[in-house]
Amino acid sequence: MSRWVLLRGLMREQRHWGGFPGQLAAALPDAAIVTPDLPGNGERHALRSATRVAQMVEFCRRDLRARGVEPPYSLLALSLGGMAAVEWCSRYPDEVERCVLINTSMRPYSRFHQRLRWRNYPAIVNLMLRGGVERQERLILRLTSRGGDDAGREELLQRWLAYQREFPVTRANALRQLWSAARFRAPSARPAVPLLILAGAGDQLVDHGCSLRLAQAWDAPLMVHPSAGHDLPLDDGPWVAAVIAKWLAAEKGA
Repeated sequence: MSRWVLLRGLMREQRHWGGFPGQLAAALPDAAIVTPDLPGNGERHALRSATRVAQMVEFCRRDLRARGVEPPYSLLALSLGGMAAVEWCSRYPDEVERCVLINTSMRPYSRFHQRLRWRNYPAIVNLMLRGGVERQERLILRLTSRGGDDAGREELLQRWLAYQREFPVTRANALRQLWSAARFRAPSARPAVPLLILAGAGDQLVDHGCSLRLAQAWDAPLMVHPSAGHDLPLDDGPWVAAVIAKWLAAEKGA
């Protein structure tokens, strides 16, 4: 049985995966799926967030072993989680069977204005100055998702607000996570594990060209969803699960 570890991004927790773990389980019947929270988020919201991606990796490794989930792992990671996955592959390649990166970006393969689209700067600065949980979650939803009708998006927003009320991410922890993402630099060599890169062409937060350049630099297979946004598993989880299942089948047949 393969052990899939799903890693979320900035200020997000395991519940933000929504129905995707079930969709992935349906596509991969032999998989055990684990969705740990990074320190500062979700069930770990009371912990101090890491300021280095390497510290996130060490936390996850300890957390999984404490649960009795032993390597090797298959990593599926979104955004900031993708940086943690790459660091994990680089430091402990024997622990990782394969890795799927979704809408991630990292130095030196992408510039800052590509990793965070410049037209979002005013809204983000305004949020940092004025604060407000509802304003924060509305902005995150607008920047990360392109799916659903107005009623569905409002329902989703209310769920996200409930998550934040139960397990609040402090501003200090949000800034620590931003700092860890900004300072992360990918290894010069491609991770020594099978690697798949997925991107959404409708990503409003990160230029999806970041994924294209990463795939080219590391000679990794790339699949681009024609319309989905940054949170690709949210916008079209069945597509993500089907692409991964097809990739695994090809890997086994190679």
